[in-house]
Amino acid sequence: MSSPSPTRVIVGLSGGVDSAVAALILKERGWDVQGLFMSNWDEEDDSYCTAAQDYQDARAVAGELGIPLHRVSFASEYRARVFAYFLAEQRAGRTGNPDILCNREIKFGAAVRYARRLGAARFATGHYARLLPGTAGVELHKARDRTKDQSYFLHAVARAQLKHALMPLGDLEKSEVRARARRAGLPVFDKPDSTGICFIGERPFRDFLARFLPDTPGAIETPERVQLGTHRGLAFYTLGQREGLAVGGRRGYSQAPWFVAAKDAARNVLVVVQGHDHPLLSSSKLATGVVHWLTDAPSSAFRAQVKVRYRQADQACRVEPLADGTAHITFDEPQRAVTPGQYAVLYACDQCIGGAVIETVESQSRWSAAA
Repeated sequence: MSSPSPTRVIVGLSGGVDSAVAALILKERGWDVQGLFMSNWDEEDDSYCTAAQDYQDARAVAGELGIPLHRVSFASEYRARVFAYFLAEQRAGRTGNPDILCNREIKFGAAVRYARRLGAARFATGHYARLLPGTAGVELHKARDRTKDQSYFLHAVARAQLKHALMPLGDLEKSEVRARARRAGLPVFDKPDSTGICFIGERPFRDFLARFLPDTPGAIETPERVQLGTHRGLAFYTLGQREGLAVGGRRGYSQAPWFVAAKDAARNVLVVVQGHDHPLLSSSKLATGVVHWLTDAPSSAFRAQVKVRYRQADQACRVEPLADGTAHITFDEPQRAVTPGQYAVLYACDQCIGGAVIETVESQSRWSAAA
C-alpha cells in the first residue's frame, strides 16, 4: 500500500448539514476532499432507519461540492463492537451509551482505517469540538457553540486517532453552519438535526430494545419494600425516569410523581420514590471503571469539572486516581440520578482531559438493596 496523501482528507458524510459544511470548509481550505458514507444498521425493513434517504442526501452534497463519495457498511463491526456491549449493559440493569463507543470503534476506528486504505492521511467529521495543539500533543477542547459541544461523546477516542482528525466546525455557531450551507447551495441546509442513538435512529426506544431483550417482570417497590406495581424488566428503565411507571394514584401516598431511584438486580426489583429531589436520587460520590486519559495520567488527587450526562453543566469535583487505573470522583454538590453504565467525563476548563464508565454510585440516602 502506498503512503497516504498528506493533502487528502476523507470526510464522514452523514447526509446532514454539519458534515456537509465540514466538507465545504475543508475544500475551501485547499484539501483534496473525498466523502465517506457509512451505513451501520442493516435492517432494510426497518421503518425508522433513514439510511437510504441519508445516502441520497450525502450524494447530493457530494455532487454539489464536486467531490467523490465512497459508501461502506460497518454493520458487522457496529454490532460486534458497539451494540453487543450496549445490550450487555442493559441486561445487567445498567444504562449504556452507544454513541461514545460508536465514535471510538466506528467513526475513529473502522472508518479511519478505511480512509487510510483510500489514501487519506486525515479523517474529518462534523463534530462540534476543537482539536488544539498542546505541549503533550493534540488536545480535545469544547466547541465555541456550547449548546452543540460534543466533546463529551469524543472523550474515549484514542489520542493517536485524534492526532490525524479534523473537526472544522469547532469554532462555528450552529446558525453559522446553516448559513454557510445555504450560501453554498447545499441541499441539506435546513435538514433537521438527528437526535437518535448513533446509527439506531429516532424510534420508540423500549419497543426497539424489546426486539433483543426479553421481558423479565418484577416488582416495583418503595424503599420500604411496599409493592406498588410490576415492571417489565430492569433493562427497560433508567435512573431518574418518570414516564411509564404506572404507579400513580396510590392510597396513602401523595399525588407527587414517582421516579426510578434504584435497581435491586438480585431481587429484580425497581425502586421508586416520590418527588424530583428525593434524597435517594441524589449522589455525592461515584467510582469509575478504568479512566481513558487524554492527558498524561495523573498520579495524585486533583480538582476538575465533570459531566455525568451530555446535557449537564460542568460540576466541580475532586478526582482521586487509583492504582488500578480507575478513579473516585466526589462532587462538591450532590448530583441527581447519576447512572451506572453512563460516563463521567472530566474537564479542566475548556479542555476535555478524559473520562470513564460510571461503575457504582454513593447515594445520599441510607437505603441499600440488602435493607
